Amino acid sequence: MALLTHVLACLFGIGSWVAINGMWVELPLVVPEIPEGWYLPSYLTVIIQLANIGPLFITLMHRFKPGALDERPVIYTIVVMGVVATFLLAFLWKHTLVVGGAVHSVALLSLSFLLSVVDCTSSVTFLPFMMRLPPQYLTSYFVGEGLSGLIPALVALIQGVGMVQCKNATANANVSMENSTWGSGGELVAHYEQANFSAQVFFLFLSVMMIVCLGAFLMLNHLPAVAKERKCERYLDDATHREKAGVGLSLQNSVPEQKPMLDSSESPVKEPRSSFGKGTFSRAQLVFIFVVLAWVNALTNAVLPSVQSYSCLPYGNQAYHLATTMAAVANPVACFIAMFVPNRSLVLMAVLTVTGTGFGAYIMAMAALSPCPLLVHHDMGAALVVITWVVFVLTLSYVKVIIGVILRDEGHSALIWCGAVVQLGSMLGAMSMFPLVSIYELFKSGDPCNTKCPK
Repeated sequence: MALLTHVLACLFGIGSWVAINGMWVELPLVVPEIPEGWYLPSYLTVIIQLANIGPLFITLMHRFKPGALDERPVIYTIVVMGVVATFLLAFLWKHTLVVGGAVHSVALLSLSFLLSVVDCTSSVTFLPFMMRLPPQYLTSYFVGEGLSGLIPALVALIQGVGMVQCKNATANANVSMENSTWGSGGELVAHYEQANFSAQVFFLFLSVMMIVCLGAFLMLNHLPAVAKERKCERYLDDATHREKAGVGLSLQNSVPEQKPMLDSSESPVKEPRSSFGKGTFSRAQLVFIFVVLAWVNALTNAVLPSVQSYSCLPYGNQAYHLATTMAAVANPVACFIAMFVPNRSLVLMAVLTVTGTGFGAYIMAMAALSPCPLLVHHDMGAALVVITWVVFVLTLSYVKVIIGVILRDEGHSALIWCGAVVQLGSMLGAMSMFPLVSIYELFKSGDPCNTKCPK
C-alpha cells in the first residue's frame, strides 16, 4: 500500500503546474493563430504574476487566522477549476473580441489567468496538504511536480511543436535547415511544420491530466488503504490548535514520526533555537534557507526560462528542443536523487546553489550574445548549452526538494511559508526580466534561416 500512496502523491503533484507548463510548450503552435503573436509570452508572464493574488490570500489567512482555513476544500475548488478551464481552452482559444479598438484573444487570456490562479495557489495548498502524510511521500510529490513540466514537453515533442523548415521566399521549393547555405542568393523564410495533432487535442490532454490529479487527491483523502498511512493527521490537528493559540511547536512536544532527521541527539531538553516551527534552526539559518529558496525559484521559474529561446535557438532547433526536454527530465531526476540521498546539510545547499547559479550565468551570457553566442558554428557549442541547462536544472531542483523536506519537518505553517516564498521568488524574477526582455529588448533573437554570424 505504500507504493500506491507514492504513486498517488506523484499523480497529485503532476497537477500542480501541468496546465501552465503546457501553455508554454504549446506557444509555437498557438502564436501564429492569434492577434497577440509573439507578445503572448509577455502577456502570460504578467498574467501569472497577477494570479499570485491566490497564494497571497491563502498566506494572509494562515498568518492572521491560523487554523481557520482548511486547504482541502481549496484544493478541490482549484483542481476542478483547472479541469473546466483547460476543457474550455480546447474549444475557445482561437476566439477573439474587439477590446479598445483592437482585436484580442480574450478567451485565451482569461482562461490563462484562471489556470495561473490554479497553479500559483497550488504552491501554498498542495504542500501543506502533504503534511497529512508521512515525510517520505513529500519527495514523491516533488517528483510529480517535476513531471508536470516533463510530460507536456514530451507530448509537445511528439506533436511536433516548433519544427521549422526554411523555404525560399521567391520559389516554392523547400530547403531543409541542414542543406541551406548562409550565402545563397534567395532569402529564406522560416515556416513551422504542420503539427501531428492540433492544439485542441493538446489542451484536452491537459484537462485529462487535471482530472487524474483530482482523482489522485480524492483517493488520498478517502481510500481506506491510504488512510492507514495518514499517521500525521493527529499531529496536524495538534499543530493547528497551537497555531490558534499562537504557541510555536517545540521539539519535546512533537511525535516520534516528526522528529527532524538533522537532530541526531535524543536529548529531550534541547532549547529551541528560534520561534519558527520546532525551533530546529536559528534565525540566521532560516533567513539563509528562505533567501536561497526565493533565489533558486526566481532563477528556475522566471529568469532563465524567459531567455531560454535566446540562449538555445542560435544553435539550431534541435539544440533548443534537446535543452527544453532534457532540462524537464532533470527536474524529476533530481527528485529521485533526493529520495535516496536526502542530504540536508546547509553547506551542501550553499555549494549547489552557487554551482547552479554559475551555470545559470553562462546561460544568461549566451542569451545576451544572441543571435551570435560563443561556438555558434560548432557542435560543441550546442552540446555545451544543452549540458549547461541540464546541470542548472538538476542542481537547483535538488536544492528546492531538500528545502521542502527540511521545512516539512518544521510543521504545517512552515510549508505554507515555503509555498509563499516560492511564489515570491518567481514573481520577483518575472518582474525583473519582463522589462529587460519585452520593453527594453536587451535580448535579440535571430532569424533561424537568414542570420549571419562571423566564423
